[in-house]
Amino acid sequence: METLIVQETDQDILEIVCIALEIEGFKVCAVLGYDTDFIALIEKEVPHVVMLDYRLEGAECIAICREIKARYPQLPVIAASCNNNIHILYQEHGFDDNLCKPFDIDLLYRVLRKHIHKPD
Repeated sequence: METLIVQETDQDILEIVCIALEIEGFKVCAVLGYDTDFIALIEKEVPHVVMLDYRLEGAECIAICREIKARYPQLPVIAASCNNNIHILYQEHGFDDNLCKPFDIDLLYRVLRKHIHKPD
């Protein structure tokens, strides 16, 4: 079973995304807000992908992504955002992919699966 860390600042969105991912067979570690030690959580959960909520200027999200990438450069980190330019910003800040909110659940599944590496 693939494990995901999904961070979101909106409780309702977090619940809906987690339900959709669990229905699809993912194990989801949900994080509300930014006040989490992501490195400790990654060491505990060993996720296949981390999805972060990129809000407004994205300062908190960018800092978390950089911290994750410094320690785990191969771990895919996806930025999910309502920003209409997230498709440009995500690459500038080291994210592996992006999702523009609102997104279709099937697109969410495709983006996540694209970054989950299966053993040979």
